[in-house]
Amino acid sequence: MIDQLQKLLEQRVQQCVSDRQTECSKIERKKECLANRHGEIVKAKATGHITEKINNGDHTDIYYNVHFQYLIKQEKRYYIEEEVEKRKAHFYKSTLLTDEEIFETPTIEIPEIKIDRHENLERVSYHYDRRKAVQYAERWWNDYNPQYHKFDVDCTNYISQCLHAGGAPMRGFSNRSSGWWYNGNSWSYSWSVAHSLRWYLGTSKVGLRAREVSDPGELQLGDIICYDFEGDGRFNHTTIVTAKDAYGMPLVNAHTTNSRMRYWSYEDSSAYTNNIQYKFFTIIDDD
Repeated sequence: MIDQLQKLLEQRVQQCVSDRQTECSKIERKKECLANRHGEIVKAKATGHITEKINNGDHTDIYYNVHFQYLIKQEKRYYIEEEVEKRKAHFYKSTLLTDEEIFETPTIEIPEIKIDRHENLERVSYHYDRRKAVQYAERWWNDYNPQYHKFDVDCTNYISQCLHAGGAPMRGFSNRSSGWWYNGNSWSYSWSVAHSLRWYLGTSKVGLRAREVSDPGELQLGDIICYDFEGDGRFNHTTIVTAKDAYGMPLVNAHTTNSRMRYWSYEDSSAYTNNIQYKFFTIIDDD
């Protein structure tokens, strides 16, 4: 079984760098997106790690993570994009029947959000250190800080940690539907739920604040992108800008499907649909 999984990884790597058409729509979308940006995958590497093995008579399910590293060439610039893909392989005896990606569907329940009136709230001056926010995003893109709770759908929790590492001040402790905060075993909805953070960034006038822009090229390092994959008004993913490509467009880090220096549009994501909607937020501070 292990040998068959290794062969699968080798095939995926060859598909990534080959000019031939593949049966993997995700890889084809990645190649197409890169081609539209005058880029290409010149080298790929994949390493697998088994996380769980479940035996049920003649049937065996193996859950494993695949850490992909892509060496991307765009114009005269090279950079490494990384992604950890969660997969499940199903065997009957020693025969592989299926091998598929596991996509962890973001929470669609939208908690009630209290829109702050900002009355009687004191303005807290702060400097948003974009370098520190990016450093934190790089340190923890494929790991989990033990000082915080780890969520099954962890994207917004991770982004909130990055913002706080950059100096964004918390406020609204104890009221989960108001403010933006984390305190031990409790946290605001805006800290951990993508849809709530999208509304907080769009409305907050005190503490952590942001300005919406229309073009992703306007974003700076440490800024935030919110994603509504289905285009139904429910935002279900959040990323942070950690670099720019050769044309000044954002490359982002994210959790849940742990990713580093991924192109902002997410066209290669299993969650991508033609109805996808984005919100681009640049963080405001008092400098």
